[in-house]
Amino acid sequence: MAEITAALVKELREMTGAGMMDCKKALTECDGDMDKAVDHLREKGLASAAKKAGRIAAEGLVGSYVSADNKIGVMLEMNCETDFVAKTDEFKALVADVAAHVAATKPADVEALAASELNGQTVAALVTEKIAKIGENISLRRFALYETDGIVATYSHAGGKIVTMVELKGGDAALAKDIAMQVAAAKASYLDRTQVPEAELAHEKQILTEQARNEGKPENIIAKMVDGRVEKYYKEVCLVDQPFIKNDDETISSLLKKANAEVVRFVRFEMGEGLEKKNEDFAAEVAAQMGL
Repeated sequence: MAEITAALVKELREMTGAGMMDCKKALTECDGDMDKAVDHLREKGLASAAKKAGRIAAEGLVGSYVSADNKIGVMLEMNCETDFVAKTDEFKALVADVAAHVAATKPADVEALAASELNGQTVAALVTEKIAKIGENISLRRFALYETDGIVATYSHAGGKIVTMVELKGGDAALAKDIAMQVAAAKASYLDRTQVPEAELAHEKQILTEQARNEGKPENIIAKMVDGRVEKYYKEVCLVDQPFIKNDDETISSLLKKANAEVVRFVRFEMGEGLEKKNEDFAAEVAAQMGL
């Protein structure tokens, strides 16, 4: 058995663009023979898939799954390179299948999800297979899984570009759906005031104080002004303090109180948030592919 050194693995990775662990495995299975290892990776579709992995996958879809009894909910973001692929039935089906798989297997994280088995192969292998078939880089980015004795509801906006999920104690599925819609539209950062970090609140108060000073307000009324503006800040960032999007005369807090319900937690995924976007126009992309 030939020794599989780090240098060999690095060389194979540079030759094929495949992942480090895939290169090590290929060399091990091929007894250190570089040419055979290259062929092995090509046969598995890993070399071409890995080369595509260098391309930016900042489009995609956030899919969701809710069990029939509203006790289990999943949101899953999967990215691809173009909005065209994100809108295809094949990509949508892949996202839906993996989201349902998360609900069934309850993986701890994305790494565990990728290693789990779906329809006789790992999810990672399934994604690699789709990369080779579709011709774009595809990546599993993140998921959220809720399991509860209460109610779970999801809400999807703009064709899966923004998806939210809410866990409710008390109330019913219709109320949970309304709250999920609220989270999508109003972008609450926290459930209530107790969740706002002290450092963030102190920073906000500092900014509001300077704003009042810059407006020329006297020092003896600045504190009261800041208190009033902090209340407005809470209504922006705290879900229960927000006006209900279907009736702005009512707060989410009062809506929940009438239904004898309580929001346990919520999550909001906006597809591609924080990811680098491609900055190429179509003509430039065609020219690049044709070597012009």
